[in-house]
Amino acid sequence: MKKLTLLTLALFAVGVVSISAADAKAIWEKDCAKCHGAEGKGDTKMGQKLAVKDYTDAKVQAEMKDAEMTKAIKEGVKDKEDKTKMKAFGDLTDDEVKSLVALVRGFKK
Repeated sequence: MKKLTLLTLALFAVGVVSISAADAKAIWEKDCAKCHGAEGKGDTKMGQKLAVKDYTDAKVQAEMKDAEMTKAIKEGVKDKEDKTKMKAFGDLTDDEVKSLVALVRGFKK
C-alpha cells in the first residue's frame, strides 16, 4: 500500500511539473517571445531595439541570478532614464514565475 501511495504521489508530482513547464512555455510564447525570441536569443526586432540579453549565452546565464529574474518578471525593468523597458507581470503566480525562470535557464547552450 505504501508503494502504491508513493507511486501515485510521484506520478502526480511529475504531472504537475509537466503542466508547469507547458504553462511556462505558453506564457513565454504569449508575453515574452515578441522581445526575447522563441529561443531566448533576443534576436527579434523589438529585442534588438531594447538590447535584450541573449539567454542562450552561457556568460549571460552565469551573470543572471534567479532572484533578479524573478524581480524583473514581477516588477518589470526600467532603463537609466526610468523608462519602462519591460512591463511587470505581477499577475503571474509564484509557481508560474519559477517555471519561467527555469525555462530561461533551459535556453543556455
